[in-house]
Amino acid sequence: MATSLAYPSPGAKQGNVTSMPSFKPVAALTRGLDVLRIVNELRDASVAALHRETGLDKATIVRMLETLEHEGYVTRNPSNSGYVATGRTLQLSRGYDLHHRIGLLCEPILTEFRQAIGWPSDVALFDHDAMIVVQTSRETGPLFFNRRPGFRAPILETSIGRAYLAFCADSERERILARLRPRTDPANALASDPQRLEALLSDVRARGFACMDDSYSDREYSGQLWAMAVPVRDEQGILATLNIMMLRSAVSPEAAQERFLDMLITNANRLAHVLRHASWG
Repeated sequence: MATSLAYPSPGAKQGNVTSMPSFKPVAALTRGLDVLRIVNELRDASVAALHRETGLDKATIVRMLETLEHEGYVTRNPSNSGYVATGRTLQLSRGYDLHHRIGLLCEPILTEFRQAIGWPSDVALFDHDAMIVVQTSRETGPLFFNRRPGFRAPILETSIGRAYLAFCADSERERILARLRPRTDPANALASDPQRLEALLSDVRARGFACMDDSYSDREYSGQLWAMAVPVRDEQGILATLNIMMLRSAVSPEAAQERFLDMLITNANRLAHVLRHASWG
């Protein structure tokens, strides 16, 4: 049985029933989940670092951390004043393995693609408010940067996110942006600048591919890397996105477009065929 890989969004119709939230979100739970997520991302998070990332006051952060510590999800690093995630956090993902199954389907195509062009690629799915990398052909070395499958990438700054946003349905795009607009972190600033964002997405659609934002490259890769991505889609809609990661010093955007864009699109089409016809039992 073929499956769509899109994730249900709040308010999405299911059959003839529209699923709507019954209550406002619980603010304390939302804040606690944000703190846990960032501890997990930073791997060793101080109260000051969490304050910078979340904007929450330090007293609130301390209460959240002490609650998470009491429940066994974080623990203090004995060598400093930071907090680290514990193995118990793995229990939170036991019920979710779609990205693992999709990653296995993508792996042979990504391996062939890397052998053909010499640069690594990622396949990513949209997941609520970010892109989740489900498979990568990055190997240990200068282009690895710890971006393993399961890494969540921001939508508005990455090539994989911009490619998805440019080519998804208008209604889905508006739901995504509505989810991102209230967030004050710089990664989501474009959500509150509709004219600039639409100009960027129109350019992506005209060229057929998206590029990583320079500010993201500077922040995450010290400006060494850049990426271009295309949608993985067919006549039924968009399923995922596929990128190529390259060193700025080795490949310019102009050279990459000339040398790799056709192959990137070809392999995205191969992925679309495999994913659309996958059987999930």
